[in-house]
Amino acid sequence: MAQFMDVHHGMRGITEDQLRQAHAADLAIQQEEGVHFQQAWADPESGTVYCLSDAPSAEAVQRIHERTGHKADEVHAVPLSVR
Repeated sequence: MAQFMDVHHGMRGITEDQLRQAHAADLAIQQEEGVHFQQAWADPESGTVYCLSDAPSAEAVQRIHERTGHKADEVHAVPLSVR
């Protein structure tokens, strides 16, 4: 399975609770598309949210986000990473 980083813009002022709720909504249905959301980050000042996932495709990631009401503005494959 491939790894993806998706980006949401326009979420200025997002709170930790709102981020948790959005992430939980994704987790609740992720298995329907074979997606595994790993983690989400947010910058409330800029309104940018990032989500890291393992998924069969960028389209699968986007379908989950669309169904939970927060369509991603960008979905990027992450073919290489280091820790």
